[in-house]
Amino acid sequence: MRNLSLFDVDRLTLPKAIDLTVQSLNHYGQCYKHWAVSFSGGKDSTATVTVLCHLIESGQVNPPESLTVLYADTLQELPPLHLAALNLLSKLRDRGIATRVVKPDLDHRYFVYICGRGVPPPSNVFRWCTPKLKVMSMEQALEALRQECGEKLLMLTGVRVGESAVRDQRIAVSCTKDGGECGQGWFQQSSVDAIADTLAPILHWRVCHVWDWLTLHASELGFDTWEVAAVYGMHNIDGEEPLNARTGCFGCPLVQKDSALERLCQQPDWVHLTPLLQLRSLYWEVHKPEYRHRQPPGERRKDGKLAAKQNRLGPLTLSARRWLLGQLLEIEAEVNRLGTLNDRPHFELIGDAEIDRIRQLIQAKTYPNKWSGTEPRGDALLEEIKQDGSVQKNLFAALSL
Repeated sequence: MRNLSLFDVDRLTLPKAIDLTVQSLNHYGQCYKHWAVSFSGGKDSTATVTVLCHLIESGQVNPPESLTVLYADTLQELPPLHLAALNLLSKLRDRGIATRVVKPDLDHRYFVYICGRGVPPPSNVFRWCTPKLKVMSMEQALEALRQECGEKLLMLTGVRVGESAVRDQRIAVSCTKDGGECGQGWFQQSSVDAIADTLAPILHWRVCHVWDWLTLHASELGFDTWEVAAVYGMHNIDGEEPLNARTGCFGCPLVQKDSALERLCQQPDWVHLTPLLQLRSLYWEVHKPEYRHRQPPGERRKDGKLAAKQNRLGPLTLSARRWLLGQLLEIEAEVNRLGTLNDRPHFELIGDAEIDRIRQLIQAKTYPNKWSGTEPRGDALLEEIKQDGSVQKNLFAALSL
């Protein structure tokens, strides 16, 4: 008779899943005096933070000497998720848990990086957004926290099996390297000098466990988590089935369909956000050659050899950045015009400090490394130099002579 896995017929219940979380936290947590929680405001990290708080308060998990929740505020989250996250942080502070809001440095913020520095919006082949908006700032916050504590931290995350295929593959490769089982959490131990070791205590929770916890149990314990579930599609609209939409930054150019934002704009309280649906088309527009510079023929590597990709497209032109900034401010103004009609709070797409910095960088003619702004526009007709040094004339340029 074979042993059943977590995903066989005899499925794991939420109480049993919580029990395994308790075992995981008590087993690995006892080795660390100071814990930190990576909190994004999404469903999994919200479940992690609230269940941890409950388990400590109820005496099921031995508390550390210090516990700090670090909220990674990218400034690009869906407004109701952002508001729910800030509300949860307030609840945690009332319960004696330290919290910190971690934002990216001004020059690394989304619109400053695009409109100020000229880096094109992220794509699936150049996905700079996560490192710049979240990873770098969170690493800085963790480093500062470790220096305050004087020793390595235990970092808790909301990673789960089944959240994404890519993440599942990483878990499958590394989750047993220290002899741990997935049902006991995903523990990653780093070097002695590292900032933190990492534990994912709800790794084994299925998505139904997360929903049951957020919509039933966490709410009963005083956490306002129902709105988080609503953003992901747990509230039916006109009798529709729950969508379980995957969320991220609003207007994300990495997805084909921004289901979460579209669904959010159908709700009466958030219909004024409808102009934000224009963002993705704007991002795709400025990826076109006419909005960008292109490296002229003959670009070489540091070793003197011809670069593999000749005539590559690069940053946005100064005029394209000014145009894009104007479009973004028009969208913000339209959101607030509609919001005023429905008595909704002011919405800030780009903060004043970011606008000022963008204009400073444009005025200074700032470009990414290895670009000067003197390169031809991306739609210019150029010849191409092959790897063997031969020149490929541009047929259309030749015909226009």
